[in-house]
Amino acid sequence: MPRRRQRAMAGSVSDGTEDSDSSAEREQTHSSESDGNMPKRQRLTRASTRLSQSSQDTPDLKRAADHDESPPLTPTGNAPSSESELDISSPNASHDESHTKDQASRDSDKDLSHRPKRRRCHETYNFNMKCPTPGCNSLGHLTGKHERHFAVSGCPLYHNLSADECKVKAISREKQEEEAKTQEENSSRHATRHQTPTPKQSKYKEQVAEMRKGRNAGQQKEQKEKHTEHRQTHGNTREPLLENITSEYDLELFRKAQARASEDLEKLRIQGQITEGNNMIKTIVFGRFELDTWYHSPYPEEYARLGRLYVCEFCLKYMKSQTILRRHMAKCVWKHPPGDEVYRKGSISVFEVDGKKNKIYCQNLCLLAKLFLDHKTLYYDVEPFLFYVMTEADNTGCHLVGYFSKEKNSFLNYNVSCILTMPQYMRQGFGKMLIDFSYLLSKVEEKVGSPERPLSDLGLISYRSYWKEVLLRYMCNFQGKEISIKEISQETAVNPVDIVSTLQSLQMLKYWKGKHLVLKRQDLIDEWKAKEIKRGNSNKTIDPSSLKWTPPKGT
Repeated sequence: MPRRRQRAMAGSVSDGTEDSDSSAEREQTHSSESDGNMPKRQRLTRASTRLSQSSQDTPDLKRAADHDESPPLTPTGNAPSSESELDISSPNASHDESHTKDQASRDSDKDLSHRPKRRRCHETYNFNMKCPTPGCNSLGHLTGKHERHFAVSGCPLYHNLSADECKVKAISREKQEEEAKTQEENSSRHATRHQTPTPKQSKYKEQVAEMRKGRNAGQQKEQKEKHTEHRQTHGNTREPLLENITSEYDLELFRKAQARASEDLEKLRIQGQITEGNNMIKTIVFGRFELDTWYHSPYPEEYARLGRLYVCEFCLKYMKSQTILRRHMAKCVWKHPPGDEVYRKGSISVFEVDGKKNKIYCQNLCLLAKLFLDHKTLYYDVEPFLFYVMTEADNTGCHLVGYFSKEKNSFLNYNVSCILTMPQYMRQGFGKMLIDFSYLLSKVEEKVGSPERPLSDLGLISYRSYWKEVLLRYMCNFQGKEISIKEISQETAVNPVDIVSTLQSLQMLKYWKGKHLVLKRQDLIDEWKAKEIKRGNSNKTIDPSSLKWTPPKGT
């Protein structure tokens, strides 16, 4: 009977919320009623734990050092793994010394050697997860800054490296970054405003040109055989051998970019935005293409954890399996985006889609775009925007090439809020077509436009290339003696700030005798002409006469 009563009373204080006085009285009653030969079973409250820990300097506790205390339970019922999980505050904090000694002697029953050690952890690792690379033990990291990895992006073995080599490369990169930072601090604040490169910059440029001389020499027979053997042995489970494909300088730049991207993914994983790749869509099936994704997109959780998503290329509805997609395609009546077709030339068309009228389509388009854009934050609030969707038509329908969105009423005259070219259509000239089309709309509106910042990495490259081409074409056709940035802006609809930054990068803007002068560099113009002739009559240009559009009224 006393044993049954003791267990019942112990269960009543398992939540650890009673005060220290009442719990101490119950424990004394239990110990007096229990059998002398029966081992004592006691539960510590949070207050008694604090008292026993705070009185470790007393002689009685020194004699009890060979005994154990049962660890208190957290509100979740699990033993706490760190001191932060223990709530040891109590309103009854004042106890006399004799009560403290008696309580400590009752609490010391077991050997301290059985006490579980507290865990000190700076990074959260799930040790049940393993790297998907065959033969990898998940040790090391591509960045050289972490002890373990769980994804291919951080796997040294996949990148044909060892964990020690990654650490050595990380130390080397840190030294280079520190040297570069020191040089920037020592340089003048206005050094970047000089239009002519400094002697040090010119010397570095010559060194880079020297290192890049042999990058197009091609591989030798032995190197080709080695690369072929590596590909046949490992297939897609390892990164292809990259040595001797390009210059050592370019290869090192690529390795730095890989390490930086891997570090960014590791930070997202530690912050909980992605969990070892489980809640990140890795591939999507889109029409006849299977695309690898680049970034996380906030699809619903039941879809995101699948890893592969199936998307209808016409209505952009997303599904969980190939069977559901096949049944949907048999019933889907869409063959082009909703909205008005405002441009058509050949197989290329552009549709104007109102985010207010076609809300679901525009939301699905934004979710799809986020898989390939880093800085995109708009997903569901699409009503204030117009979407211009470019498609390429064949006998099955109009296939999505890319799109850009713009605000219906932009106070800063932004002509693009977000722009994307689908990965399967990249490096084919469609990005410049989208940019050119956005500026064509600005010309029709008789406004000067500029893209909304910040631009993505690929977007910034595309815009700089476009601005350079527009300025060189204008300079080539310009026959006057004096030129002004304002005239260039009115003619091209490009913002003056973008024009000035492009002229500075081309070293065509000089400050002489208190005036800013625009130089007409014939060497750059001749180089641009040669590229135009080599490109020939390409269909990847926007024809203003094919535009059937009037500026929408404010809504």
